[in-house]
Amino acid sequence: MDLQTLTYLVVGATFVLYIGIAVWARAGSTKEFYVAGGGIHPVANGMATAADWMSAASFISMAGLIAFNGYGGSVFLMGWTGGYVLLALLLAPYLRKFGKFTVPEFIGDRFYSKTARMVAVICLILASVTYVIGQMKGIGVAFSRFLETPYETGLLIGMCIVFVYAVMGGMKGITYTQIAQYCVLIFAYTVPAIFISLNLTGNPIPQLGLGGETADGTSLLDKLDGMVTDLGFKEYTTEAMGNKLNMFAYTMSLMIGTAGLPHVIIRFFTVPKVKDARTSAGWALVFIAILYTTAPSVASMARLNLTETIQTGEVGAKDGNLLYEDRPEWFKKWETTGLLRHNDKNEDGRIQYYNDKNEEFAATAESYGWKGNELEHIPFGKTEKDAKSGPDKDIMVLANPEIAALPDWVVALVVAGGLAAALSTAAGLLLAISSAISHDLLKGIFKPDISEKDELKAGRIAMAGAIAVAGYFGLNPPDFAAGTVAIAFGLAASSIFPALMMGIFFKRLNRTGAIAGMIAGISVTMLYVFQHKGIMFIPGTSFLGDMEKDWFLGISPNAFGAVGALVNFTVAFTVSRFTDPPPADVQELVESVRIPKGAGEASDH
Repeated sequence: MDLQTLTYLVVGATFVLYIGIAVWARAGSTKEFYVAGGGIHPVANGMATAADWMSAASFISMAGLIAFNGYGGSVFLMGWTGGYVLLALLLAPYLRKFGKFTVPEFIGDRFYSKTARMVAVICLILASVTYVIGQMKGIGVAFSRFLETPYETGLLIGMCIVFVYAVMGGMKGITYTQIAQYCVLIFAYTVPAIFISLNLTGNPIPQLGLGGETADGTSLLDKLDGMVTDLGFKEYTTEAMGNKLNMFAYTMSLMIGTAGLPHVIIRFFTVPKVKDARTSAGWALVFIAILYTTAPSVASMARLNLTETIQTGEVGAKDGNLLYEDRPEWFKKWETTGLLRHNDKNEDGRIQYYNDKNEEFAATAESYGWKGNELEHIPFGKTEKDAKSGPDKDIMVLANPEIAALPDWVVALVVAGGLAAALSTAAGLLLAISSAISHDLLKGIFKPDISEKDELKAGRIAMAGAIAVAGYFGLNPPDFAAGTVAIAFGLAASSIFPALMMGIFFKRLNRTGAIAGMIAGISVTMLYVFQHKGIMFIPGTSFLGDMEKDWFLGISPNAFGAVGALVNFTVAFTVSRFTDPPPADVQELVESVRIPKGAGEASDH
């Protein structure tokens, strides 16, 4: 059976499973639609939370970014993992104790203001829609290669699958679907890693293989360092992502952005008790750690295999000219997508892959008759004249099994895993958007007397509309999947996280301060992103000043959410100090959420 047929069968079987679960777990009430009825077992919820949180950015893109950014890519590992710990310890139990369905509902009640609730809805939608774009990029990458369809067709297929099981099942259907998706994605991620680690180092445990030795007795990381520096790139194990301040800001933005993302927070409302929220958070961390401790190994081994595979050897001579081996088969297959291609600039038939931005190395390369790096990719929606250096980073995890010549069933499994990761998070995000529109805007503000049946119908319509909007924006992604997701985390970090943290731990924060802080934080962040990334949601707009020399204190647009959060905290605190304190009943509410009755009083600080 050929690879394409096998891929169709494996991916098709998983889609049938997801849709079957959605039909079985169809939501019949608003409580089942929003929080799965509140009766999910903590271990099951931990698994669903892990699938909801580990998106296409985690499965497809993160290892690709680490592969080409080396140590600098560790900001994603540290930020996302640290953020989840922050969420589990400081937010989830208290929000679960508060007992509301959505984050905007908490903000509206805590700050006794419909305006605060509406601002929270807007911030939530902006962050969530940006996040969904990253998932759509992952879906497009997977389909465009393995199902041999155009990127646009892949998106449409993914949108249809999400529509069926998310709109029909709501949170109840999504929860049980995500449990199945976690099993698929974690198996798909670890099996190839085990095979490749065994091939390269003889150690079947990827985490140990990363520090192991290759067949020639050289440390894997030392060999990779030597290989990339020989090609003019920076040393893999020490390369940073900008300056130290940018590394810190990037990590912090991802960390507090994770803790402010509503689609993860809402999962802790699906368990019966506050204690169960803590337990499910712990289980989720265990399930997440399996992938996150494997990712550095996948990244390093993928970079090593890619570099070794495309450096073709001599096979003879003809008419006085050397002949080289043809491009490997996996390379030819990925060339059809445009995400990886050989631009033979000196027409010698061999791939010259090196860092032509390194002036010293480029000068040496020119003496060999080389005319620049020939490994390129064409971004979606662009033409050949817009080609960028190197492969599209989002292909590395998906291409890794083919590069390593693993069995076809492993390759097909990786496709199914990548799609499971993208679809699971997309569904959770779309539900968060849907609930914000139907529950917070419609029922909470504009039509409070709406019936449960009509609210459920409105939620499904809102989700269908969100899927259509996300699909449209997914056709024009502003960055790699993880890069786009980093922007979404920055928006959440600068708007929602400070309001939640201060709402729980600073009872003096009033509605005026909370509203001013959210508006200030997200405005500063969006203006900075627009200045340096262009108006990313409008196709055809140019990117302005996206150069490190133009960045404020060397902080990249993807990392600026940390600065936006600082602005939010400062504005909210200052405005609250110079305006009237919250009513006594609101301050008592904060006490009751934070401190069990009879355990003492909460501090203002």
